[in-house]
Amino acid sequence: MSIRPVQKVINARPTMEGAGVKLHRGFGFGSTTEFDPFLLFDDFRGDEPSAYSAGFPWHPHRGIETITYVLAGTVEHGDSMGNRGEIAAGEIQWMTAGRGIIHQEMPKGDSLGRMHGFQLWANLPSALKMTAPRYQEIKAPEIPIVVDDDATAVRIVCGNFMGQSGPIDGIAADPVYLDVSVPAGKRKTLKVDTRSHAFAYIFEGSGKFANASDPMAVPTEEGIFDTSVENRSLVLFDGGDEVTVQAGDHGIRFLLCSGKPLQEPVAWRGPIVMNTQEELRDAFSELDRGTFLQER
Repeated sequence: MSIRPVQKVINARPTMEGAGVKLHRGFGFGSTTEFDPFLLFDDFRGDEPSAYSAGFPWHPHRGIETITYVLAGTVEHGDSMGNRGEIAAGEIQWMTAGRGIIHQEMPKGDSLGRMHGFQLWANLPSALKMTAPRYQEIKAPEIPIVVDDDATAVRIVCGNFMGQSGPIDGIAADPVYLDVSVPAGKRKTLKVDTRSHAFAYIFEGSGKFANASDPMAVPTEEGIFDTSVENRSLVLFDGGDEVTVQAGDHGIRFLLCSGKPLQEPVAWRGPIVMNTQEELRDAFSELDRGTFLQER
């Protein structure tokens, strides 16, 4: 057994996307080699409709998968294939854009005005860049929850954990996507495939992640050792087969995401991710000519 060292801790940064949605970005739109196969992670939690109501009007995607996880409020969506739907609290939409789709996502708050959720982008390997688009929409009761003896609760969105499998299937990078809640003062060890890159994103409470060289030392982006992580901290792990977390006085809740790196070249501009600049130019040329959506 080997504890994954903490490579670095990133504080999610405020940014704006869509038609003016205020959110916090954990990573994305830079070098994402250390997160491969993941490209981008956004925290779009907001408590004021003015922060999110403009939404994400019609825009294209190609070559990636977008994973939307809603905790409060709803996200209404529609696309160029005529699909319409709504993602509510506790639900997941895993969209494989493949060869191309144009869609919109419009968030709406709950009765308290809250719109809480996350979006993760996963890259597609070159062999599947031009695959047919598809959706996997998962309702809350379909997501298995494992509760351990210490009251740690793990929702399994995707992948295998403690003998159970999440409802999402057929994903090339074989990812694991977990929503983990550890009670106050408890220490928990979670298995992670040694072949995968892995990160955790804390969104409730606080705690510490063990480090292989110093069991409770966490390096920050500045290289200073800091033992605590809290809301909107993203922890990138190095290699190993497990992560260990020590929950703080109010417990800790975080996403734990891992996936096997594709190790392919990335050509990326906005919502389209290909392998070469030529492929990227072709995609945007097709958008200009109105031939982006393909039937084959």
